[in-house]
Amino acid sequence: MSSHTGYHRAQVVERVDWTDELFSLRVSHTPLDFVAGQFTKLGLETADGELISRAYSLVNAPDTQNGHEFLITTVPQGKLSPSLQALVAGDSIWVGDSAHGDLTRAFVPEQTQDLWLLATGTGIGPFLSLLQGRQLAPRRIILVHGVRFARDLAYQALIHKLLNEYQGQLSYHPVVSREPVENTLQGRIPALIDSAALQDAAGVRMSPQHSFAMLCGNPDMIKDTIKSLQNQGLERYRQATGGNIIHERYW
Repeated sequence: MSSHTGYHRAQVVERVDWTDELFSLRVSHTPLDFVAGQFTKLGLETADGELISRAYSLVNAPDTQNGHEFLITTVPQGKLSPSLQALVAGDSIWVGDSAHGDLTRAFVPEQTQDLWLLATGTGIGPFLSLLQGRQLAPRRIILVHGVRFARDLAYQALIHKLLNEYQGQLSYHPVVSREPVENTLQGRIPALIDSAALQDAAGVRMSPQHSFAMLCGNPDMIKDTIKSLQNQGLERYRQATGGNIIHERYW
């Protein structure tokens, strides 16, 4: 049986297809020590035994015992994601033996009163891990998920379960950019911040004194949203000086 340094062999437990391109993989439990909000690598072997791997955020909380879960978008010409989407229960997969990333409870300042979790696409994954792990203490938590179409709004059942569990501490604001959808905001996250439409929907004003923002998703969203947050008086987090904005880029 082959082995790869830095990885554990696992089996696919379940694949859920949200759309033609968006899917979740749940794989069997491996001895992965991670903190809610972090990512690890998934890998598959080629016919000649080479391991092709990419980083993906964990959706499950660290104390979950029924496996690790990942939310993935298929890149049609990608070297790995189309093969991942072809997996079925029982197939083998390699899971990294270490986890990384800064979207964790440890980076949220104690004085934070409103925590903004701003995601696009699969970037909602680490925030669901944080929320399931009950890692977040701020008085208000605002989960924002930007997607192109309403069908891309994955994990609705889990999100509504979390809304009930947090008993008013958590609010959820889906944002759809390419079609009008009832009970959602339309457009891009940075534009909604600039116009204050997002703050109005959340009923929360941003302030460097009490706000902290975590961003995860595509680089354009992160770049533009950081500018919009800075216009609100927030600044990038730096270990030496503190701040209000931390992010994780996808690709």
